[in-house]
Amino acid sequence: MTAQTDHTLRIAAEAEEVSSPSPACPADPAKPRLSGKQAGMVVFSPYPFDPRPRRAAHALLEEGMSVDLICEAEKGFARRERKGGLDITRIPVRHYRGGALSYAYQYSVFILSSAAILAWRALRRRYDLIYVHNMPDVLVISAIIPKLFGAKVILDQHDPMPELMMTIFGKNEMSLAVRVLRRLEKWSVRRADLLITVNVACKQIFSVRSCRAEKIGVVMNSPDERLFPYRAARSYPTRSATGPFVIMYHGSLVERNGLHLAIAALALLAKTIPELELRIYGRNTPYLEQVMAKVHGAGLDDKVVYFGPKRLEELAEEIERCDVGVVPNQRNTFTDINTPTRIFEYLALGKPVIAPKTLGITDYFDSGSLIFFEAGSSEDLAAKLEYVAFRPGEAAAIAERGQTVYLAHAWQQERETLLNLVSTLIES
Repeated sequence: MTAQTDHTLRIAAEAEEVSSPSPACPADPAKPRLSGKQAGMVVFSPYPFDPRPRRAAHALLEEGMSVDLICEAEKGFARRERKGGLDITRIPVRHYRGGALSYAYQYSVFILSSAAILAWRALRRRYDLIYVHNMPDVLVISAIIPKLFGAKVILDQHDPMPELMMTIFGKNEMSLAVRVLRRLEKWSVRRADLLITVNVACKQIFSVRSCRAEKIGVVMNSPDERLFPYRAARSYPTRSATGPFVIMYHGSLVERNGLHLAIAALALLAKTIPELELRIYGRNTPYLEQVMAKVHGAGLDDKVVYFGPKRLEELAEEIERCDVGVVPNQRNTFTDINTPTRIFEYLALGKPVIAPKTLGITDYFDSGSLIFFEAGSSEDLAAKLEYVAFRPGEAAAIAERGQTVYLAHAWQQERETLLNLVSTLIES
């Protein structure tokens, strides 16, 4: 028996130490449409920090389903935890950024562990649904045994892996690694009964290369209104001319998300807007350390503050304290098709947001509803930040129009789309 197999079996055994099925959420008098149904959910990220799986799990729970959620372990959280109809199993595999081999090792241990846990549980109780979140696509292997016993399988494609590979590792579309990922994507999609993705740009990609369009549903990454309650864009007091101008960045601290562009823009504005401040939120990474070294080298230490990672509830409070949110993504294969959730989070709370003019964003917003900058240009980003600082009324008006787009895709609407997709699938 290999060390990896032994480790996987121990994880599965430990996951069953508290083994009786968790009760479903109590149904209300109207009897929710998924009452009494049982779902397994697998995600290679920590719960409750990844917002998309968190929203999906809560939507299923609120509709009467019980959910066994298998996720990555996180320091300070119990390996096994129950909250009503939610039964959480955290697998002690650390998800860290590295080369292709390190990713392959992390993925393989997590996939084998989650597959073992779900297989064991499927022998003892019937799953109606297995809901798998990528990355990786082949995490759908976890659903093989429950599917044999009749479970329907959803693969939720947060990110298309070939495009991400091209962006992170600088591969071209004909490279062996990218071609392998495309084959694995197609193989994984075939193992699912339904593919869900995040926007129309991704749906177009998947429908061309992996499955027919009719098999794909779109559920956008809209923030939960209970965590990001709507606030009108014009409800904030006017910023004092001598008060701080607070710019906010939150999200993954990786090169493709372009924090260094925001720092370069800050350097250009330091004399024009001496009271400006950039606040950064997210998990520390080697990339962040490189950026902060540049901050120090440019003499911007008093204008850049790193606050570390925050829970979603805390991020909402921080957004209310900023003057503008920035999404400084670089232009690349992946960010061209991305519709960042951060845009909706800022707009939900009535804040202007500056974002790159890329396909995944312009599919939903125009120049009247979002402040665009030319992707990759720190000079244009600086110009747009200056515009917000000196024309706050106009910026608020754009944010107000952006809120109409947000409301058309608010989580209340996206949640209903998700539940309709799940209900239809289970009943088919």
